[in-house]
Amino acid sequence: MSASIELWERLYKDESRLQLASSIASETARLATLEMKSEISGSKRADFLNRFYKDALKGMRVTTELAAALGGVVLKPYVADGKILISRISPQNFVPIEFDETGIITDAVFLDRFASGKSIFTRIERHSFENGQYVIRNSAFVSGSENDLGKSISLSDTEFWHNIEPCVVCEGVQKPLFAYIKMPMANSIDVTSPLGISVYSKVVPLISDAEKQYERLMWEFESGERALYVDEAAIRSDKNGEKNLPDKRLYRMLNSGNDALFEDWTPTLRSKEIKEGLNEILRRIEFGTGLAYGTLSDIQNIDRTAEEFRASKQRSYTHICDIQGELKKGLSDLVYAMDILADLYSLTPGGEFYISFDFDDSIVADRKTEFDEKLRLLDKGIISPAEMRAWYLGEEEKEAEKNLNQMGMKGTAE
Repeated sequence: MSASIELWERLYKDESRLQLASSIASETARLATLEMKSEISGSKRADFLNRFYKDALKGMRVTTELAAALGGVVLKPYVADGKILISRISPQNFVPIEFDETGIITDAVFLDRFASGKSIFTRIERHSFENGQYVIRNSAFVSGSENDLGKSISLSDTEFWHNIEPCVVCEGVQKPLFAYIKMPMANSIDVTSPLGISVYSKVVPLISDAEKQYERLMWEFESGERALYVDEAAIRSDKNGEKNLPDKRLYRMLNSGNDALFEDWTPTLRSKEIKEGLNEILRRIEFGTGLAYGTLSDIQNIDRTAEEFRASKQRSYTHICDIQGELKKGLSDLVYAMDILADLYSLTPGGEFYISFDFDDSIVADRKTEFDEKLRLLDKGIISPAEMRAWYLGEEEKEAEKNLNQMGMKGTAE
């Protein structure tokens, strides 16, 4: 997994002409977080948590893009000066140690590093469940090399970590105090790992093929530029006896040995065939990354039926909905961790709260068709008014039922 994450990161940072990996991750994140809205409400505690939760939401598109590229990222809240701040941790600095049968990580290590002069300081923060308690342990090391932890030192001896407790024990914690947001695909790299995989992990060879094909296209244009071959006898010499062409891109000099001083050269380009090959590769990449046809490829140059395009959009919609489900789960875990920290540090009085989510999927889904379908289910009593309201307004079902009851309407089906 470590080697795969390094590969995905290299592709994401690649500065080649197409930059396909970063484009795939960026478009995936755009679709998944399009006008995404979420809020914590219901009490004074909710208002307190929501102040800091909004900060995490502001960066959700970037967070989702990094998760799409690297398979997943961690959002870990911490307390500073009476505020709950949230750090985003890349998978290179996150090591899962144990996880339960549902895939929830129950023991993990986080790495934090900084350099000062020739010394490299490393902090290891471990979160684990021990005898029904949630334990956070911190330890620090100093080394002269990035490849070596070095010797153990006290946290109080460091500039940045002197206020961090070596060990914190929390009671009544049911879930980890961090949120791991991952991509929803099965891990084909290591089926025993709880980590997610990059959205483009299955098309890495195709990305390489597309880059090569695009280079062929550029070379075809470059090598096929129209030129005028000029016999050196037709070129004047400068004072040093050197013959200089007026435009080296347009004119090319040769010693023909015949009477023709000028000869036009206009080659036939094979750009159409190369473009068609590139387009087919891009289409296969779209299929392998859950993007609809035409996201990367030119749909005008593909002979496909309307049904195939409709199926590709539905596939993309399902893929994005799965990612949104992971975002919802991850953010719910984040709010849980924030709530525990608020208790642990006595930041605000207790109180119930609700988390609402609203994903604007109007670009990838027919909202009206879905509304009509749910309305028919409501009329037949298959879903309740609370379920209908929760879906339409992005509320939690309990909150929707409570709001309906306050309006004098039953939230449950008859």
